[in-house]
Amino acid sequence: MIHQLSSHGLLDIKIEAKGDYHIDDHHTNEDVGISLGMALAKALGDKKGIRRFGHFVAPLDEALVEVVLDFSGRQHLAYGLDIPTERVGTYDTQLVREFYAAVASNAQMTLHIRQLDGINSHHIIEVRTCTDRIQ
Repeated sequence: MIHQLSSHGLLDIKIEAKGDYHIDDHHTNEDVGISLGMALAKALGDKKGIRRFGHFVAPLDEALVEVVLDFSGRQHLAYGLDIPTERVGTYDTQLVREFYAAVASNAQMTLHIRQLDGINSHHIIEVRTCTDRIQ
């Protein structure tokens, strides 16, 4: 997810995370979301000169996801992804929501992620990185 965010969002992101992987990825996933949200908030500063609102719809094969955000200074996540499998590779798909909740909370942004179509878990998760290209 971070690689997609970096490459499509034209952002230089380097994250090194150590966690309790022997238990599961939950806390590390959430901590990375917290750190990314805090970095966004810091980078945006007083938000002067930015476009406050963003909207984007992106396809990836059969999957179609819409992302709408508002750098309002208020945290909210409306999460509407229906990921059909519990895992993609070793990644627990329940962690996608946890990641974006942490980002939205710490960036102090309103974030709506809605799946319009799709049945392949990998495609749904990957296309939600359309947050990278919001204009």
